Amino acid sequence: MKKQNFFLLILLICTHLSYGQTERNDTLEYTLPTEILITAPRLQFPLKEVPFSTSVVGSDIIRELPRSIAVDEPMKLIPGVKVDNQANGQRVHLSIRGQGILTERGIRGIKILMDGIPINDPTGFAPDFFDVDFSAVDRIEVLRGPAASLYGGGASGGIINILTRNAVDKPLYGEAQASYGSNNFWKGFGQFGGNADKVNYNVSFSRTMGDGYRVHTHFWGNNLYGKATYTPDVGIQLTPIFGYTHMYHENPEGINLLDYQRDPQLPNGDAVPFNEYLETERVTNGVKGHFALTEKHEIDVIGFVKRTAFTEANNKTVTHRTLVTPGVSAEYDYSLGETSDFLRNRTAIGVDLQWQTIDEHFVPNRWSRETDTLLSKQHIKQRGMGFFIIDALSISKQWGIMASLRYDDIRNELVDLTGIHIDPWNNMARNNFDASGIANFSKATGRIGATFLLIPEANFFANWGQGFLPPATEELAQNPDQYYGGFNSHLTSATSSGFDLGSRGIVNNNLYYEITGFYLTTNKDFDRYRVPGRGVQTFYRNVGMSRRFGLEVYGKYSLIHSLDLQCAYTFSDFEYTSDSPDRIVMDDTTIMKFIKNGNWLPNSPQHQLYIDAQYYVIPEFALGLSVESLSKSYIDGANIQAEAVNGYTLIHARALYKWQIGTILGELSINARNIGNTKYVAFSEPDPGGNAYQPGAGREFFGGIKIRL
Repeated sequence: MKKQNFFLLILLICTHLSYGQTERNDTLEYTLPTEILITAPRLQFPLKEVPFSTSVVGSDIIRELPRSIAVDEPMKLIPGVKVDNQANGQRVHLSIRGQGILTERGIRGIKILMDGIPINDPTGFAPDFFDVDFSAVDRIEVLRGPAASLYGGGASGGIINILTRNAVDKPLYGEAQASYGSNNFWKGFGQFGGNADKVNYNVSFSRTMGDGYRVHTHFWGNNLYGKATYTPDVGIQLTPIFGYTHMYHENPEGINLLDYQRDPQLPNGDAVPFNEYLETERVTNGVKGHFALTEKHEIDVIGFVKRTAFTEANNKTVTHRTLVTPGVSAEYDYSLGETSDFLRNRTAIGVDLQWQTIDEHFVPNRWSRETDTLLSKQHIKQRGMGFFIIDALSISKQWGIMASLRYDDIRNELVDLTGIHIDPWNNMARNNFDASGIANFSKATGRIGATFLLIPEANFFANWGQGFLPPATEELAQNPDQYYGGFNSHLTSATSSGFDLGSRGIVNNNLYYEITGFYLTTNKDFDRYRVPGRGVQTFYRNVGMSRRFGLEVYGKYSLIHSLDLQCAYTFSDFEYTSDSPDRIVMDDTTIMKFIKNGNWLPNSPQHQLYIDAQYYVIPEFALGLSVESLSKSYIDGANIQAEAVNGYTLIHARALYKWQIGTILGELSINARNIGNTKYVAFSEPDPGGNAYQPGAGREFFGGIKIRL
């Protein structure tokens, strides 16, 4: 009862806080967040006119991150979003309103864009955030709730739109950063750019390395990113983009509850002997074009191609994949009416096309060494095609209505190049067996929303939308009917629909809040399981339905330009609605566990809270304190109390000092994370072998310096 009262008190406090994450400038002027232009809905809107649950992570937050290496850092103050850092490095697991919680690797059900180029593949799967160097990011827009009608099957849970920094308005500038901290972590970052004639260009580069908190969590990464915006004439912009990423992560895997209680720094027993790791090297080339033909007619075009070399070693096999992912998007916008008109309308129609080829082969991993035995070799061709129409109607200064429709068609074709499939456990081969196959999925989705500006203190919004989550590359590639190779032919698309009702507003020009209540139903959710005799391979199936409702609160309060208070609170009630129990297949088949009606979804705490306070002692010197708290969650749909992940509370602190010598700007920072050295589970996954617990890091310290010329 005391815990419930505590969270109720926090909720009441949050509703009186404010939200906007806008940068405090040299004069400490507070800028209203409602005037921020949001681009994620494909049509540009002021935040106050967006009928989505929407958050913006501004540059003020991003530039003060302690490490700037992973997306969990800037997302702390976004309600409805849960980010689990799997190994205290750059590998993360991310979900919005529970969408994507059962994926073993990568991100599912969330559309991720970086300067307009999708990180997702044609099936909607986003393998990682490795392309994003958060030291070079200007802001992040997060739209929560089903958005498949905007971006297709990869947007069932929402949209994350990442925008990198443009160069400052001078002929040439440069910036350098260096940080060092616990567990041998260090990062070096630099960028330069400027304005040259009609070109604004910016290039960034970084090197990151660390040992992580647990044994066998060493990681390193290189990142190079550049873009240039060429404006040859009024209404024309061309932006070429180049990116290079090379990341390496040792994989400690999860451990069982007994090992976690004994020593949370332990790796899984197979991780070190088999040298389990993931390595990704990716090159991205793209170009964006914006053409304002007249004040009413605009065309946006994006073309890109990515090439990825991916290697993963587990305790049985080493997987090698070469992926080539080209794509193009085109959108035509038509505007009717002037700003002062009673009725104004904007319409967009467009198409998204994306392809991918995957050449992959598996070889055995014999005690950290690859062998020459070919377990499987196959060529996969994928294509995603989506047609959409969006219409936004403004009625006077108070009403806004936005509707969108989309049709997606996703096709997967696999060609078996071996015809020989070896069972590595029994050393048996199946000759002349062709695992080639086709897996196609299509769906039409829609969404409609409205905003009503009653007074500046109360801007209401409501919407209803559909989600479409087709089986992606990772789910399809795990075939329960074949030793290695082929598609999982048992999978079908998961679908969802839900509605939001919320309000955002400004109070006294220095408080901003957003409160959203949502209700979401899903059908044919994905679940993970094992096949007896197939080792530790994870397979996917469609299991039942769920109903999810929750409350998301976000606020920021700037007091007399010296104290910023921020709060993000999420209440989640995610339950299965199964007609009959579904058995969870374990490695040990004598263990009987079932997903039952009314059970909670895995890795879904009911309460999630983050509070941050930053006090400016003087304009150049600030002290910050953060409190992060999550309640209990379950490792799988069986909801066994003895296996539950306990709730925890972490406390973080920081100090920042900004200085200027002539034209040189500098910043020094010291960050302390998990000051109380709390023992906790950072990520739990429904591993049918019981190795479901990935411990979080203990007490850590980081220091950094930034210099801008």
